Amino acid sequence: MKRPLSILFVAYPLLAVSEENAGGAEQMLLTVEREMIARGHRTTVAAADRSRVRGELLATGEPACGLDRYEQREREHNARILDYLRQHPREFDLIHGKSGSFFPYAGQCPAPVLSTLHLPRTFYGEDRFANMPANLQVNCVSDSQAQWFADLPNMIGVVQNGIAMEQFPFTREKRDYVLWLGRICEEKAPHLAITAARSAGLPLVIAGQVYPFSYHQAYFERELRPHLSKSSQVWFVNRPPRTQKIELLRHARALLLTSTVEETSSLVAMEAMACGTPVVAFRRGAFPEIVADGVTGFIVYTVEEMASALGGVDRISPEQCRERVQRNFSASQMAQAYEELYRRMLTSAKELAA
Repeated sequence: MKRPLSILFVAYPLLAVSEENAGGAEQMLLTVEREMIARGHRTTVAAADRSRVRGELLATGEPACGLDRYEQREREHNARILDYLRQHPREFDLIHGKSGSFFPYAGQCPAPVLSTLHLPRTFYGEDRFANMPANLQVNCVSDSQAQWFADLPNMIGVVQNGIAMEQFPFTREKRDYVLWLGRICEEKAPHLAITAARSAGLPLVIAGQVYPFSYHQAYFERELRPHLSKSSQVWFVNRPPRTQKIELLRHARALLLTSTVEETSSLVAMEAMACGTPVVAFRRGAFPEIVADGVTGFIVYTVEEMASALGGVDRISPEQCRERVQRNFSASQMAQAYEELYRRMLTSAKELAA
């Protein structure tokens, strides 16, 4: 039997990490951490104060309320982690960075570092990938994303994101609304969902959070608020708790993905399909890897095609939606893949040290 590992996970610095307050990268951190504990490993999460994790918490400071404090918060977060590692150089077998800012410091760490790249390459400054230290490996979360990072010498592979299937109950019966769920901002483009739903003659629920960033708030006021009324059949659910989010996913006639950037994954698509809900998505980034066109939803190019596709979602089998997630995007599969990466990294580190 292989010995248990001691793993330090590094979260994004801005917000406290919890089931109720987490973006995609934070959700994946919590899911991987939970799975690693179930496999007998010891975990510590470096995250903002008041984060709620399954293992130990290495608190790195007060969460920030906006982007105006991001650089200060990032410095504070990373400095706290590095200081702890200097004081406890043998505590961890490896470090798994789930933030976009810690991996440049890998060379200062006393253990191998795996950094999961959650964002498109254009979201990272190219200087971040210069002079990557020997103890750093990076992985992507989709094949389409990996194409943009193929030149990196430290690329170790692709691990698809996964979800805990048991948390998303299968529901065959659907109601007469379509759903947009996510972070409210211009690049996610929920205003396009309004146009598509209106063209299809269907009620739309927009559910999500407007983060305390001025450009997010300005987008909401400009593009969404004018459409929020019963007469327009567009409803906004602000910051739905997890239980309400799952109910919305279970009963929606379809989920709409309208992002205008090359998304590297989509947890909400996996969650919807796990509930038996089809997904209609733009052909962006990893969406075609997750949604099987014509089987678990539809992949479209335009808002007009999205509206038209909504007329065919009743032909999609809810059972096939759930089966696809079970087969390809379960939390246990993701954890198995990460555990294999961890073991490979540790073996390589021993060989280099010999």
